[in-house]
Amino acid sequence: MSEAHAATHRLDALHRRAWLALCAVFALHIADEALTGFLGLWNPAVLAIRRRHPWLIVPAFSFAVWIVLMILAVAGLLILSHWVRRGLRWTVYASYIFVFLMLGNALPHLGFSIYKKMWMSGAYTSPLLVAASIYLWWATARRSPYNS
Repeated sequence: MSEAHAATHRLDALHRRAWLALCAVFALHIADEALTGFLGLWNPAVLAIRRRHPWLIVPAFSFAVWIVLMILAVAGLLILSHWVRRGLRWTVYASYIFVFLMLGNALPHLGFSIYKKMWMSGAYTSPLLVAASIYLWWATARRSPYNS
């Protein structure tokens, strides 16, 4: 195996580990939200938003629907890890989207916790979600086809 090929293989493995780490932390975050009553905060907020801005499409969920959708999301992300492991070029872009979505999930939990001066639902694992997102961002940037 050439040195360049070995380096590419190491970067692909790093990228996959970071992807799987973010998947695991996302699953932990979902458990945090489920155990701390996230929908009890989300659904009333959605109803208030709909009253003020009826043109916005913001979904309210029953617990059963929400948890099934979250399980399917994590399962789908784990399935995508197959292609991340193979080092396909499009997984770089998928990784950046995953990072953006997870930071967009974690930061409001932390922001609302600071604003309300109390831990909000999902805030316990949000720092882990931020850390795992940064790890995937870093690993993706190292593996990026533009760095070759």
